[in-house]
Amino acid sequence: MKIVVIGGTGRIGSKVVTRLRDQGHEVIAAAPATGVDILTGEGLDAAMAGTRVVVDLANSPSFEDAAALEFFRTAGRNVLAAEAKAGVDHHLALSVVGTEKLTASGYFRAKLVQEDLIRDSGIPYTIVHSTQFFEFLPGIIQSAAKGRTVRLSPAFVQPIASEDVAEAVARLALQPPANGIVEIAGPERETLAGLAYRFMTLIEDPREVIADVHAPYFGAELDNETLVPVGEAWTGSLNFDRWMELSAFAGYEHEHEVH
Repeated sequence: MKIVVIGGTGRIGSKVVTRLRDQGHEVIAAAPATGVDILTGEGLDAAMAGTRVVVDLANSPSFEDAAALEFFRTAGRNVLAAEAKAGVDHHLALSVVGTEKLTASGYFRAKLVQEDLIRDSGIPYTIVHSTQFFEFLPGIIQSAAKGRTVRLSPAFVQPIASEDVAEAVARLALQPPANGIVEIAGPERETLAGLAYRFMTLIEDPREVIADVHAPYFGAELDNETLVPVGEAWTGSLNFDRWMELSAFAGYEHEHEVH
């Protein structure tokens, strides 16, 4: 079966492409580097010819409100129009758990526009809502840093490893369209501030973590239900400790011990 993976050269996309190719499918890794530009439409029609499933992992390079909205609106319209022309059977898109609750954030408002375009397209679809990736932790910490402190919400998170995200996405791409949302998450739930503290302790980041209920998360305040699945969710197998062992940070604390 021919499958197009939009963003197929990225963090999740490259893993999804490998998994689907290993199962014998013809997979196009669609990205500007491979001649497919979802903002201009260049290469889209050719990539879509004969395609049965599209996995959309594209993400805005900017979190700025207007830029994110323009990206998701333009890319969504171009990709869905090319799919309709080619008669694609299943559009799967990766989005975020809690998107509908984070409308104070321009980025998440833009993600809602993306989801609405998919629902209104008439193409059978699956929207995968994932919790935050462990790999995003350094960026989340940096976004909340000011001087020697890092101010983060004590709201619950249930982070997932990118390997588990890729596994879920590849599996769902081969299943019938859900025509709804499927949630995926990591195996453990803890507070965002607590998770940041654990990570920063292991990598010997000396900044102080302050738990603050009003600390914004990319422009939106959180409560305990915002970033975690509300119902049944598929859960990955890699917890924080195992992810650290497999990550670029593995062994960091041992390499930096004072003898």
